Amino acid sequence: MTPLEEILEQWRNDPSFMANVACWEVLPEQAASYADMPAFLDDRLKRALKERGIEQLYLHQAEALQRLQEKENIVVVTPTASGKTLCYNLPVLNALLQDHHHRALYLFPTKALAQDQLVELKELAARCPFDLRSYVYDGDTEPELRRAIRDSGQVVITNPDMLHTGILPHHTKWIQLFQNLKFVVIDEVHHYRGVFGSHLANVIRRLKRICSFYGSRPQFILCSATIANPGELAETLIEEPVSVISKSGAPRGKKHFIIYNPPLVNRELGIRRSALLVSRELAAALIKKGIQTIVFTRSRLGVEVLLTYLQERFPALPGRPERVKGYRGGYLPRERRSIEEGLRRGTIRGVVSTNALELGIDIGELEACILNGYPGTIAGTWQQSGRAGRRSGTSLAIMVTASDPVNQFIAANPAYFWGNSPERALINPDNLVILTNHLRCAAFELPFREGEPFGRAQVTEILEFLEEEQVLYRQEGRFYWMEDAFPAEEISLRSATRENVVIIDTSGSQPQVIGEVDRFSAPMLVHEEAIYIHNGIQYQVEKLDFPAKKAYVRPVRVNYFTDAQLSVDIKVLEVLEEEEGAVSRAWGEVRLNALVALFKKIRFNTHENIGSGPVKLPETEMHTTAFWISFSPQSLGGLPQPAVQSGLQGLTNLIPQIASLYLMSDPRDLRAVGQIKSPFNEQPTLYLYESYPGGVGYSRELYRIYKDIFRSARRAVLSCNCREGCPSCVGPPEQIGPGGKEHTLALMEVVLR
Repeated sequence: MTPLEEILEQWRNDPSFMANVACWEVLPEQAASYADMPAFLDDRLKRALKERGIEQLYLHQAEALQRLQEKENIVVVTPTASGKTLCYNLPVLNALLQDHHHRALYLFPTKALAQDQLVELKELAARCPFDLRSYVYDGDTEPELRRAIRDSGQVVITNPDMLHTGILPHHTKWIQLFQNLKFVVIDEVHHYRGVFGSHLANVIRRLKRICSFYGSRPQFILCSATIANPGELAETLIEEPVSVISKSGAPRGKKHFIIYNPPLVNRELGIRRSALLVSRELAAALIKKGIQTIVFTRSRLGVEVLLTYLQERFPALPGRPERVKGYRGGYLPRERRSIEEGLRRGTIRGVVSTNALELGIDIGELEACILNGYPGTIAGTWQQSGRAGRRSGTSLAIMVTASDPVNQFIAANPAYFWGNSPERALINPDNLVILTNHLRCAAFELPFREGEPFGRAQVTEILEFLEEEQVLYRQEGRFYWMEDAFPAEEISLRSATRENVVIIDTSGSQPQVIGEVDRFSAPMLVHEEAIYIHNGIQYQVEKLDFPAKKAYVRPVRVNYFTDAQLSVDIKVLEVLEEEEGAVSRAWGEVRLNALVALFKKIRFNTHENIGSGPVKLPETEMHTTAFWISFSPQSLGGLPQPAVQSGLQGLTNLIPQIASLYLMSDPRDLRAVGQIKSPFNEQPTLYLYESYPGGVGYSRELYRIYKDIFRSARRAVLSCNCREGCPSCVGPPEQIGPGGKEHTLALMEVVLR
């Protein structure tokens, strides 16, 4: 029996441990499914694979090569560590071995992953042998290397942001790449959803437009974690047909998956023991047994706190390396490479990480993984838990749930995980704000012909609007760029609007920009005295200069976060789809007038309110999309108005969080407001509106799946142990009023009848 099997047996027989286990599933081992090497694969590449001990390909790898050989675009959707990298490296190297003029462009969401993939690609090429000219091109690339990469790089590895600002606007310097571009690889596709994905789809439109100008038409190779709609997402991103390859041929060892819900310490308030402290105890027990373990936390701060605890438990011995290390953004590249190597060699027995190690960076095959809190999506959960697991032998993944509604829903409904993911990644490339911004970028890169589409979007009216605004001028049937400004540098791929508030850290000798938030979110997130958390580091806002769009902050260490009270007036502008009845539902375009007047200080872990303060900022306006449900008097069956008000408040607290499970979104992407008498229809109405100008498609999807969300929300409330309401379900009684839990359930029943 291995040490891991021993500790699993010990836990199975420990009643105090099992009392908190919400679910213990054992995924059986799976044998590999192989296919012969394709005949069209270059012999040098076959020999290189044989030297690495690969004489056959997994089924999904062979299928990927065959589909690409038939000139199809593909998306590969198989588990972590299933060999997806070869699905794109083999066809790219095969093409280059046959014609060294071919070019390939790789897009990865992080710099660390790009560097890791460069090493993998070069190692395989060196075995061919083939002098591959492959480079990473990002913000860290040395200036003297950049010209060589532009002129002779056969495989250029970059990220969407660098493609957007550093490559496409300067396409005249990249003629060799665009004239000969054969493959575009987009890895970790499930990351490109919501606003980020909507931006990337427009970046791809610009890329294809430039390729067409230079006479190339690349094939696309996309890879994703498991989501419900990989084909739909891939086709929306590239606007071309895509073949989905989802049946994995890779082997898998036996895996134990445990959902552990910490014990209640206050049943009335719904407060449980800290997930961080429980994760510390579980990790210490595994590392003490010599089991190589990774712990994922949601923030930089969580990494450093948990790392401190574990290093105190396992101090470094004289003359020997530390057994437990941290890994997050902010570490120097050399330090990260050293940690990765230590994990592969086994000298590091424990690592505490943000989701930086969730991606496919090579860290060997760990035995155990602890997730400190639900990662936010099922795809992310399987990505993180997949970092532990050998192709033979037993592995373990434990998710330790926190006290918030989403985590408690997972603990109460573990069946949510098993089977296919219900999450659909949604994007809206034709969001008017995002589309207009990228049209500006595209017009800077190449003039537009009259009537020329932009991908599948018809954009004549927008081009004429930009002409009226004197951004473009028209001459002989073409629209030309006429501003001095460089448009791509003004546009963040993480925000819908260009009007962002810049966040400036004033604590050092030189003020430093550390981030930005969109103008509509700024009053809630960076008002004066707000605690702004950036990569897990806490900052207090000293001053918000709203007209100048600048927030000045300094680092602090406090045990609370802030939550602004937003007063929203919502007006329906256009109903795009509706279904009338005793309970009516609709989605459409709305105008929001938002005013932040008050903020609260909320203690970490317990969510206690420990203070408040005023916010003095002007009202903001935003046009977006929303989904809403209205209750007719007969549907409420005589429920008194205070009860309806209380129930609407409970739905406002709970529904956006549960909806995020289905929409693969951050809970902050959706906000809710309840009106006891809506000016639009004079009925009690719950509005769920998107936090981005123009919306990205969540409202339309909510209209389609709202009953699934309400059923899950009802299960979350019924499974909560509190009596009157708590932060783990509908909200605390002092916020929603007496009987709030009962009233919220009553409105849910009305919706589901």
